[in-house]
Amino acid sequence: MKVVFAGTPDFAASHLQALLNNHVDVVAVYTQPDRPAGRGKKLTPSPVKRLALENQIPVYQPENFKQQEDRDALSALQPDLMVVVAYGLLLPQAVLDIPKHGCINSHASLLPRWRGAAPIQRAIEAGDSVSGVTVMQMEAGLDTGPMIKKVETPIMPSDTGGSLHDRLMEMGSQAVVDVVAQFANGQVVAEVQDDSLSCYAKKLTKDEALVDWRSSAEEVARKIRAFNPFPCCYTLLGDHRIRLLQAQIFPQNHNALPGTIMSINKQGIMVACGEFAVVLEKIQLPSKKPMNVADVLNGKHPFEEQYVLASEQ
Repeated sequence: MKVVFAGTPDFAASHLQALLNNHVDVVAVYTQPDRPAGRGKKLTPSPVKRLALENQIPVYQPENFKQQEDRDALSALQPDLMVVVAYGLLLPQAVLDIPKHGCINSHASLLPRWRGAAPIQRAIEAGDSVSGVTVMQMEAGLDTGPMIKKVETPIMPSDTGGSLHDRLMEMGSQAVVDVVAQFANGQVVAEVQDDSLSCYAKKLTKDEALVDWRSSAEEVARKIRAFNPFPCCYTLLGDHRIRLLQAQIFPQNHNALPGTIMSINKQGIMVACGEFAVVLEKIQLPSKKPMNVADVLNGKHPFEEQYVLASEQ
């Protein structure tokens, strides 16, 4: 099996490494063009590109596949299968048709539940009890293809977007190795998705990371977990932007205005929500490192009881 791999971030690099560890013949790698990163805005290769170069695998970085020459270059590789993981491009049908067995994709959701860019974070934000990875045969639609393999994991009350990402990255990497073996052995069986069960996991934005304290405590706590480490929830205290990294629900009825700091102690900072309250346990002050609230309170801090945190800019 001659395999072409397409992916960009760490999530994809883990899948590529798993294929290489299992001696899959990866003849080429496609990844997004180098992007400016860091304070110096230096052009930086993707994690997938770095891994490919370390293993002497040819790398292709087209902006898209609209140019015939880019499609011809893929055809010239004569791939049996293309494995696509968090590539960042929606592949047209003309590309999907090039490999002998088409293209497969590892998607971090139990499809058809969450289709789109941010399935991990949206699952936590929505309060799902379970998540997983689906390896599917790709078609022109967004995450709509027939499902070949699904693996699942419970979403724990302590899970953040980061911890669930890392767990699904490992699970998906092994699942893709298994599916490539199924293609090699001619044992692929796929299940058509039920479109009526799908939700759209829209891309995360920094604008929506501002906590709306008018939401319920459960919604606020879930969002803080889901958006950790990126884009990271925050609240506004005067001119201070406070990043929120960990919070617990405190099921206490109150008559306070949402956003009111109800109490401050070593256990945390209790903030009123539209229903019940949350206790902030880990935060990050401007120009400071993330800290437990108990440690923040040992030094100079801007918090005062009865102050009302903003729910909008």
